[in-house]
Amino acid sequence: MSKGMLGKKIGMTQVYDEAGNLTPVTVIEAGSCVIVQVKSEESDGYSAVQVGFDEVDKKKLTRPEQGHFEKAGVTPRRYLAEFRCDNGDWQEAKVGDELAPTLFSPGDRVKVRGVSRGKGFAGVIKRHGYHRGPMSHGSRYHRGPGSLGGSAFPARVMPGTKLPGRMGGQQVTVENLEVIRVDTDNKLLLVKGSIPGPRGGIIRIEHQS
Repeated sequence: MSKGMLGKKIGMTQVYDEAGNLTPVTVIEAGSCVIVQVKSEESDGYSAVQVGFDEVDKKKLTRPEQGHFEKAGVTPRRYLAEFRCDNGDWQEAKVGDELAPTLFSPGDRVKVRGVSRGKGFAGVIKRHGYHRGPMSHGSRYHRGPGSLGGSAFPARVMPGTKLPGRMGGQQVTVENLEVIRVDTDNKLLLVKGSIPGPRGGIIRIEHQS
């Protein structure tokens, strides 16, 4: 994996370039991110960097979590994530280093991962894009999933059949997004297009490998 950090989705807006072209962007808060632990092949069996995001009162953490941050000597963070460094990245990383939006530059391609907006229980039309049944001429079957299997064979519902159920609330990764602007003063990152999750959702951003 490449270098990356955690951030918070602020929302969407639009910006203009020098030629006057309008670009829809997502604004990401990319500050308050610090390196909590550096793992190595000798001590942990693999190379990785653990980063923390969003400062939190230590009273809201468990004692093992408090001890983890005290050992690192950094302010407690609400969220932790690991970034593998098998390709030589993070060679100069040290515990306590602050990560800034300058980790990225305009024009960079990034991969963004987050949890999609939960939509609750949904039927097959909304969840899977099924067509509805006839709405007139005595039809009593409008928004159902249709036939689920013959009575003779297979005489059961096959695994993987698209049925009603919980929609959203799943991890989604969007690749090859372009960084449009880096605001170091406000610790913001502007990425072209939309990213998964609601406003305020925690996301993972990393360089596209």
